[in-house]
Amino acid sequence: MIGYLIFAAVWVALDQGVKFLVRAAIPLHTSQPFLPGFDLTYIRNTGAAFSIFSSATWLLTVLSGVATVVLLVLLVRRVLPTRLGMFSLSLLLAGAAGNFIDRLAFGYVTDMFETTFMHFPVFNVADIGVVIGGVLLVLTVLFTGEKEARP
Repeated sequence: MIGYLIFAAVWVALDQGVKFLVRAAIPLHTSQPFLPGFDLTYIRNTGAAFSIFSSATWLLTVLSGVATVVLLVLLVRRVLPTRLGMFSLSLLLAGAAGNFIDRLAFGYVTDMFETTFMHFPVFNVADIGVVIGGVLLVLTVLFTGEKEARP
């Protein structure tokens, strides 16, 4: 279990490090070329995914704090019996915690990865953790849940 917590902490540190560098090096609302298909674009997102609920920043801060605590408890209690399930929880925890830190410290989430090959909202390292962790959690539940329920 400690390995999953360490992984989550490293993911949060990576997220916060990238956000710090973007805030320090890229002016707000400007872009820098990054990788083929991606630019680094510094934006401040006061909302959730796709900037929805941008006027409810305080509610999103509370919800992300609660999600962080719940995910931490689930991880510590080892509620999922597989490594993939625990790994998915650690990614979800890291994503929730990374964005919670931003909301608490700044009142917004720093986003920076913009796709140039298609129109998609700008996102960050924490968001990547949430998406990958969510997909892995669904796969874990789909492919191990039924086995656990059998007598």
